[in-house]
Amino acid sequence: MDTDVIVVGAGPTGLMLAAELALGGASALVVEALPERSGQSKALGVQPRTAEVLELRGLLEPLLTGGVQRVPGGHFAGMRLDFTAWDTAHPYMIGTPQSKVEPVLEGRVRELGVRVLRGQPLVELWQDDTGVSARLGDGAVLRGAWLAGCDGGRSTVRTLLGVDFPGLEGRQAMAVADIRLAGRVGARWRLPEMTPSPAGRAYLTPLEGGVHRILFYGPEQQDLPREAPVTEQEVGRALMLLPEPEARLESIVWASRFSDASRQVEDYRHGRVLLAGDAAHIHSPMGGQGLNLGVQDSFNLGWKLAAQVRGHAPAHLLDTYHAERHPVAARVLANTRAQSLLLVAQEEHLALREIVAGLLAVPEANAVIAGMISGLDIHYELPGPAHPLLGRRLPGASALPDRRGALLGAGSELRTLAGQWGSRGAVPQEAGQETANEAVLVRPDGYVAWAGHREQDLAEALHHWFGPPA
Repeated sequence: MDTDVIVVGAGPTGLMLAAELALGGASALVVEALPERSGQSKALGVQPRTAEVLELRGLLEPLLTGGVQRVPGGHFAGMRLDFTAWDTAHPYMIGTPQSKVEPVLEGRVRELGVRVLRGQPLVELWQDDTGVSARLGDGAVLRGAWLAGCDGGRSTVRTLLGVDFPGLEGRQAMAVADIRLAGRVGARWRLPEMTPSPAGRAYLTPLEGGVHRILFYGPEQQDLPREAPVTEQEVGRALMLLPEPEARLESIVWASRFSDASRQVEDYRHGRVLLAGDAAHIHSPMGGQGLNLGVQDSFNLGWKLAAQVRGHAPAHLLDTYHAERHPVAARVLANTRAQSLLLVAQEEHLALREIVAGLLAVPEANAVIAGMISGLDIHYELPGPAHPLLGRRLPGASALPDRRGALLGAGSELRTLAGQWGSRGAVPQEAGQETANEAVLVRPDGYVAWAGHREQDLAEALHHWFGPPA
């Protein structure tokens, strides 16, 4: 074997997965078709739950440098959401482009000794009972025990597997461009105004190095084919849609077209090949959930696949990746479809938007949607005695162990469950006295796997998630 896991794709999803695998004791090798990072930023924001995830691994602080803005709250089709209703240290979106997230993740990957092979497209793959072989563009064949497809919406891995990608065709066509503007520009990071207009809408956001991102849609975009180039004239007309027209266009750095199409594979696992991020699901960028969904896929999968590689995983553990993450993505597809409907400038859609706006003005209703968009309300259906925390993120945990899980006793600090969980019984010796009160078993991804006070219940939870004791 060349490596335990071949990770195809060096975007945020693939890099996060490689880092988690390495922390879990599995070797990984990242393969990327592009010879170097493009510098283009499809995503522009980190949601509160992803901020928590990055903080758990010490990766958040590097993203908060260089004048990065904390954008208060979020939005649902442009209608404001209040994240402060949730118990989190990060009740805001972090206004940072994907081009800044990727170097941070790649830096961690390289620190952990993971190789990233760039300029090596995947051209063929085949698998058997012991592993997966991957042929690259230069003819070299890599062999791994597992392969993870993290190579985006047009995934080569998914295509080579012959996996269907069912869903809905796009109804709303949009365009995006990174541009340079002549003259003084006062654009800043802010939540978009998306009140529908028959003439269309445009939103301008500053990136780095004097570059701005403009996203726009209107009647003109609906009539143009996906492959049509985005011209300077088209961008110039879009600039005039801004509430206060900005300086004139100087040049286009990069531009593309997209739609609100939404698709999701039916199964995230195909033998020894797993899919994550946009390779498993695509959707409209409404609400800024895409990058976040992929990073959290990897955070869920990484520790489980590493345990499988090491031979410590219970037989069912890897299958919980699909069982837990498929419903999360399905809900994102549903909410982005709903948001797209609320952008249509037709009478019946405007009436619906007015009703939704009224509901979001109610704090309790706003909190429900804020939890969904931010990822703070994710609730996995996990086995065990009923408890309000079971299957939910543990609020306030800022440093979970890299490899296993942790036990949090009443009034105590997090305790690492290192290696196999021991031969002295279900509870680590140092925490044994605390289970007379309530304790919480936290998985490596920050979700509560068990909560209660009965040692027998804890023993069953440890066996379920981490296998038999050593």
